[in-house]
Amino acid sequence: MPEPMSIFDERATTYAGVDCWNILTDEMHSLYLLSFLLTADPDKAELCFVSGMGQCEEEIGVFMAWAQAWARRTILKRAIRMIRPAPEHADDFSFTLFKGSAVSGKTSLFSAIVALNPFERFVYVMSVLESQSDDDCAALLRCSRRDVIIARELALGHLANTHTPSDQPIKAVGAWRTMFAKHHA
Repeated sequence: MPEPMSIFDERATTYAGVDCWNILTDEMHSLYLLSFLLTADPDKAELCFVSGMGQCEEEIGVFMAWAQAWARRTILKRAIRMIRPAPEHADDFSFTLFKGSAVSGKTSLFSAIVALNPFERFVYVMSVLESQSDDDCAALLRCSRRDVIIARELALGHLANTHTPSDQPIKAVGAWRTMFAKHHA
């Protein structure tokens, strides 16, 4: 009687798993930072990060080239499920834009991002820092493209009014993209 034959090479699977975890280990700091910026809470960020990595371990395998992007997207989805950001539908956009900042006084850009309301924070991190398209943000957040555009404008307005002079939003976005350029490659 013939012996059962394995369809895949276990050595290749083990090697792929090790490579995948090496890639994710290199990105651990940026993945946790992404979790924290989205959830704005250290405990929720840790839960989002750990559960996201657990899901990646289960789902990544063959697609190692996509490991970093997959991990980032998994964290985005986990954070969305945890926080459930939703747009605040104001009757008048112009009134909402000029009614004042979410943060009073001058503060670091990082603190200002964390202080944004959840929907604005998610849209800012996803569209500006992570370079997601408006359509992709709208699909993930289950809202309209218009909601995404308005929330990004509100977030940029709040951040422009709250950063310290040495912490320019445009420079910060450039630094974010430079620090974590590997995942965009």
